[in-house]
Amino acid sequence: MERKDLKDRMDSVELHSLEHLVSSRWSCRGYLEDPVDHQRIVRLLEIAQRAPSWCNTQPWQLIVTEGDGTARFRHALREYASRHYADIESDIPMPREYTGMSLARRRESGWQLYEAVGVARGDREASALQAMKNFELFGAPHVAIVTVDESLGAYGILDCGVYVANFLLAAQALGLAAIPQAALARYSPFVREYFNIPAGRAVLLGISFGLADHTHSANTYRTQRAALDEVVQWHSSAGTAR
Repeated sequence: MERKDLKDRMDSVELHSLEHLVSSRWSCRGYLEDPVDHQRIVRLLEIAQRAPSWCNTQPWQLIVTEGDGTARFRHALREYASRHYADIESDIPMPREYTGMSLARRRESGWQLYEAVGVARGDREASALQAMKNFELFGAPHVAIVTVDESLGAYGILDCGVYVANFLLAAQALGLAAIPQAALARYSPFVREYFNIPAGRAVLLGISFGLADHTHSANTYRTQRAALDEVVQWHSSAGTAR
């Protein structure tokens, strides 16, 4: 009976739906101007809120922009970023360095984007202009700023990562596109002051979201995922790796 139940679960509608959501989700870098209906956003947030967390602390808090709220923040953020582009003022330390496969995958992803939008290798001016689109929210009509209780340290950040994954999958299920943007956390003091975020809460990232512009050149490619043998090491009951 248990084997039949396992076989049924392996071929269940729920599993196929989850696999489809995970496989079809992508980071959108070009949006339609159309706003998302408020109740649709509420539904997204309700689903994301079911994310698990250590001791059910639910350390995430969000600020979500709509309408003129997005337009005003976009303008202020871009103006600030254009004056402080080289500065890094993030609450959460940025990666110390990229090495090995992390560096290789980062470069591959970057070149995929540059090729899609027509940035030639070595064109630093064009690549800088493309990078500035982060601070225009890629034209998205909404952004969610995610903050975390800084006293919870790495585990609070980990819990928020699970929440962000829920958010992205919920957006996909609702026919919305989204992109998590750690770039916004580069200017944490600005974001904190702009939204009057209280002390003790670290700015983790922003998630820009809305309806995808499928004609936008930045949305014409998809990144790949590593094969399991690159990231998994199996150990048998005898203790031998394979």
